[in-house]
Amino acid sequence: MSKSDLFDVKTRLSGQVIFVIAAFAGSLLLLSQIGTQTQWSDTARTIAAQPRFWPAVALVLMVAGFGAHWWLMRRRKPDRSDWIEAKRWVEPLEYYVWFILFVLAVPRLGFLPMSLVFACALTWRLGYRSRGALALAAIFAVAVTVTFKGFLGVNIPGGQIYELLPASVRTFFMVYL
Repeated sequence: MSKSDLFDVKTRLSGQVIFVIAAFAGSLLLLSQIGTQTQWSDTARTIAAQPRFWPAVALVLMVAGFGAHWWLMRRRKPDRSDWIEAKRWVEPLEYYVWFILFVLAVPRLGFLPMSLVFACALTWRLGYRSRGALALAAIFAVAVTVTFKGFLGVNIPGGQIYELLPASVRTFFMVYL
């Protein structure tokens, strides 16, 4: 490998413009808020001991670095390939929404029922639609519930729906399911 090969780096360029612009804008936004989000201490002995100093240094370097990167790019405006790449970055956020829905539903409907529903729903969503795959997802949900609540004793609040159960079964459901 010659020295010229080392300097001739081949990288993917799609999405780079959007990433640099977003990082520059985000850094600039954070830097604009430094005065309200950090404080100036009268008791600090040196400027480097100020609570505001090092975050400000980091944000100034980020703004300068991303700004210079954007300025030195051959292409400074996003094109079609950049937006296709950005769409790929946003796709995993769907699973963030699934997780938030799970977290919001567990206190109302209980850990075991929500684990069963979400494991089967995510299995279906990922394209595994056979009875075997869905049964395996349900078995997995039950195994996770028994492991976390039964064996490990993780304190996960019981669902409000368990209040509708008879008293004799309610305690078991709240403790173990």
